[in-house]
Amino acid sequence: MTARGWFLFSLMGVVWGIPYLMIKVAVEDLSPSMVVFTRCALGAALLLPFALRQPGLTRTVRAHWKPMLAFAVIEIIGPWFTLTDAERHLSSSTAGLLIAGVPIVGVTLSRFFGDTETLGVRRVAGLALGLAGVGVLTVPHLTGGDARSLAEVLLTVLGYATAPLIAARHLKHVPSLHLTAPCLALAALVYAPAAAVTRPAELPAPSVLAALAGLGVICTAVAFVAFMELIKEAGPTRATVITYVNPAVAVAAGALFLDEPLTATVVAAFTLILAGSVLATAGPRRDALPVSTAPGDPGEQPPDPDPRPDRDAARAR
Repeated sequence: MTARGWFLFSLMGVVWGIPYLMIKVAVEDLSPSMVVFTRCALGAALLLPFALRQPGLTRTVRAHWKPMLAFAVIEIIGPWFTLTDAERHLSSSTAGLLIAGVPIVGVTLSRFFGDTETLGVRRVAGLALGLAGVGVLTVPHLTGGDARSLAEVLLTVLGYATAPLIAARHLKHVPSLHLTAPCLALAALVYAPAAAVTRPAELPAPSVLAALAGLGVICTAVAFVAFMELIKEAGPTRATVITYVNPAVAVAAGALFLDEPLTATVVAAFTLILAGSVLATAGPRRDALPVSTAPGDPGEQPPDPDPRPDRDAARAR
């Protein structure tokens, strides 16, 4: 990979590892609805102009509105609220580590979506390791409000794991901007009434405003653009490896900026979940994959054998 490719890879490892920190800061003063609305509105405002410059946005929405609606609900509208609400009680590092179980759940759910690929001993072992890591992390929190928050994070994981399967089957050839910009705009509209009702009586603290700006601008809008550049630079398969870097960033950010404890339990859970995710999502060796045309290019686009980048691009964490 080139120096530019490594730079983009490092950038994505950070920008999708810090949303948990920013959410934790934002919910100290704002309602979850307000946080989700602001994040979606900022992301949509920045991405829609670029999506409109690409030909065929209206035609794409008319042709694919049903799977796009399902994708928006399952990937953004539901999970972003449950994750944000959960972080009122859970640490950002705990939330980040639990979200790292998405690939494991995705492998399991893919069996119900027609995936006939044999799992094999390695992938089954990965599922077991990952589930063990989730257990190590969750058992100490199974009391009171923490239990509800854990359930909310697990719902988020389920949404993040299901939405890519919808995208892979029904939205594989939809350009990333044509998919993400309308979905963010719809989510902002959905949460606008609740955000208006729960808006703060006075201007939030500078740290909260900075967290909101970071969520909308860096972790959503900038992240989409950088990720598409990474796909063109390094190819779709290599680009998805950032999924395994984000949890480490989430844990480190929580420890450095929020004084969240980096306990032996957290380290053990991180090791198990990361190892399980890598093993559970490992596939057979493939020849080098061709880099597809630029997202949104109306020219010919070869089918992408690995649709997971669209999954990651849609989830700004």
